[in-house]
This record gives sequence, structure tokens and C-alpha cells, in this order.
Amino acid sequence: MAESLKHKTVKGVGWSFVDNIANQGITFLVGLVLARILTPAEYGVMAMVTIFIAISNSIVDSGFSNALIRKIKIERVDYNTVFYFNLVVSLFLYLVLFLCAPAISTFFKEPILVDVMRVIGWILVINALAIIPRTILVRNVDFKTQTKVSLIASLSSGAIGIGMALTGWGVWSLVGQQLSRQLLNTLFLWFFCRWRPLWEFSVQSFKELFGFGSKLMLSGLLTTIYNDIYSLVIGRCYSAADLGQYTRASQFNTIFSSNLTTVVQRVSYPVLSSIQNEEDRLREAYRRVIKVTMLVTFACMLGLAAVAEPLLVLLIGEKWLPAVYFLQIICFAGMLYPLHAINLNILQVKGRSDLFLKLEIIKKIIATVPIVIGIFWGIELMLWGSVCTSFIAFFLNSYYSAPLIGYPTLRQIKDVAPTFGISFGVAAVMWSLSLLPISYYVMLPLQCVVGLLLAFLIYERTKLPEYMEIRQLLLGVLRKRL
Repeated sequence: MAESLKHKTVKGVGWSFVDNIANQGITFLVGLVLARILTPAEYGVMAMVTIFIAISNSIVDSGFSNALIRKIKIERVDYNTVFYFNLVVSLFLYLVLFLCAPAISTFFKEPILVDVMRVIGWILVINALAIIPRTILVRNVDFKTQTKVSLIASLSSGAIGIGMALTGWGVWSLVGQQLSRQLLNTLFLWFFCRWRPLWEFSVQSFKELFGFGSKLMLSGLLTTIYNDIYSLVIGRCYSAADLGQYTRASQFNTIFSSNLTTVVQRVSYPVLSSIQNEEDRLREAYRRVIKVTMLVTFACMLGLAAVAEPLLVLLIGEKWLPAVYFLQIICFAGMLYPLHAINLNILQVKGRSDLFLKLEIIKKIIATVPIVIGIFWGIELMLWGSVCTSFIAFFLNSYYSAPLIGYPTLRQIKDVAPTFGISFGVAAVMWSLSLLPISYYVMLPLQCVVGLLLAFLIYERTKLPEYMEIRQLLLGVLRKRL
């Protein structure tokens, strides 16, 4: 049974990671091309719209997908009830955004936002149609199918976005890319999943699922608002170009931090939910997930901070140079995101959505401090404030999750401290190479090679269990392929 769970988890992590590479990685590569064609101001305009779309999407889902994934025995009526509720809410929110578009445009002092908001808002309805098919695939830990869908949607929408940018569509090329990606993603999810709604709605099912999901919805809403409030402050208090610089830095950070967080959440939640009543197995599985995940996360995030300058200049040009410092700060906050996600997953697995919501409220109250700093004292200080709140959030998350599985905060710190120390030391050596008077074309590969080689030698010497587990998994996959 344990081996079966491990195999299911490893397979899920593998396909989920590939899915994120297909969905986010290809989109990121397309973004590199678009960043060379478009201006920071055009990216800033799109970021202003994205704030409201992200908040609305949190409301549309309403935590139902997580409630469905957690439920051990699920009925047909559960899926249909959630489907129709999500669809109605998405149509209502689109109407709200349509009517509020002029006011949003006035707030940001960007006239084009009216039309952009009214077009991009259809993403809410498109996403609502995809929630149930995606949830069914996640419940089955079937990330292979989702990978196929993401690959098709990301490649096709990327071609559409680049084509529109080359023919002078400006910010509308970003709108076209996002709309086409979500539309294709939804169409193919319906094709591969084969699920079809029936005309039924259960008030009892709605109450049961909403009782758990509503707290997650409010928590997710708070998180989304917090994540996007930085864009709101920068867009309102500074310029569209400044917001564009911040957005590009944040998107580079997403390559590792947000993608790793998403992979860990998507796979660990259904897998840990399946053993929620087996305390010892749950705790050990949880520890292994944390140690392995944070080894990869620390290496990626601190390494990204070390190579930020040559990486951004070579990939998207010197006009994006102000984004370098933003990215380096964001990396220090982002390196803890997967650890936040794993601790919060335990609260969901144990059915404590009430604690989940309580935690989010506390953390968001604390997080208002850097936002105020950003309004009065600048973007850089606001981002450093977010680094501090990220560390505080970890202590709060682990404090509440620890009693549920007997894995205290101090034990977590001891488990991840060795990999943090190694990654920080390696990143410091990599960054020191940027002080050499050499071309970016030489500097970037030199930093990467030195970092990889140094990390490999240290981990081979120390033989940390989490490294040996990753090594064993990679060698197993390689042998299988050969």
C-alpha cells in the first residue's frame, strides 16, 4: 500500500511538473518574445486588469474544487450542483466587471482599460466551465491528461499572442493570448474528461460542500487580494511602466516559486487526503514532501536571485533592467511559498478550513504594513516588507498545523536548514561572479555551471537523505528511459 502511494505520488508530481512546464513554461517563453516587442507600459495596463480577474476567479471557484477533492465518497449530484453554481456566479461577476469598467479606468487613469476589461472578463465564464473536469482529473491524480491539454493550449495561444504583437496589436496581443489559452484549455478538458452535466441541483450537497469550501474561498480571496494589492498600489501610486517592471520580475519568480507551489499543492493534497486518518504515515509523508520540495525550492530561488541581472538583460533586453532588483527581493519572499502551501494543505486535509481562514485573516492584517510602506516610501521597501511577512507567515502556518500531525515548527526548521545553508552558500558564490568585468554572454553560463557543479559536489559529499531520494528517483527514471 505504501509503495503504491509512493508510486502514485511520484507519478503525479512528475506529470504535474511537466504540466506546469507546458502551461507556465511555454507561456513564459512566449512572454520573452512579447517582452521584446511590447513596452513595460503595455504590460502594466494588462496587470491592472489582471488584478480584478484574479479576485473574481477566486470567488467563482468558491473553494468547491478543494471540497470535492477532499470528499471521500462523491455523488454525481455533487458535480452538477457545483457546476451550475460556478457558472451562475461567473456570469454575475462578468456583468459586475462590465459595469464597473469605466470606474476602474478612471481609478488607474488609463482610458483603454474600459474595453480591455470588458473583453478579458469572459475568462471568468470560460474558467467556470473548466472547474469540474479539472477537479475530476485531480481527484484521479491524472496529471498526464492535463499536461496534454496545457501543451496544446499554451503553444496555440502563444502563436496567437506573438502574431498579434508582430502585427501591431499592442496590449490586445496579451488579451488575445490569455483568452485563447483559457478557451482552448477548457475545450480540451471537456474533450478528454468526457464528463457532462445533468440538470440537477442539490441544496443538501451545496450546503455540505459550501460549509467546507466557503472558508477556503474567503482564505483564497484574501490571498489573491494580498498578492495583487502590490500591483494595485504600484499602478495607482506610480506609473504603468513601473507596474510593468514589477510584473515582469514577478513573472520570472513564478517560473520556480509559484510553479513548485502549485505542483506540491495539486499532488500532495489528494495524496495526503487519502491517508488523512493514518497519523504516522501522514506525518512521515508530510516530512518527506517538505524536505525534498525545499531542497529544490531553495536551490532554484536563490540561484535565480544570483543570476537575475544577466538573465533579464539577455532574455528581454536592457529596457527591463529596473526589474532586476525587484526580482532579487521577490525571490527571498518566494522561496518560502511551497513551505506555506504544504503547511496549509494539512489544515485542509484535516478538515480545519476554519483555522485556514483564521490564519489568512491574521496574516493579511500583518501584511498591510508593507503595503502602507509602498504607498509612502517606495516599491523596494514594500517588497522587502513582503520578505519579512513571508517569514512571519511560515511561523504562523506551522504553529497551527503542527498539533494536527505532531510536526512542530522547530523540527521543520531543522529539517530544511541544511539545504538552505547549502543553497545560500552556492548562490553567494554565483552572485560574486557577477562582479567580474565580463560580458553577460559569458557571465550567465559561467554562473550556472559553477553553481550546478558546486551544489552537486556538496550534496554528493554530505549525502543528505532528501538529496539521495531525488537522486534515486532521477536515476530510476533515467534507467527506465534507457
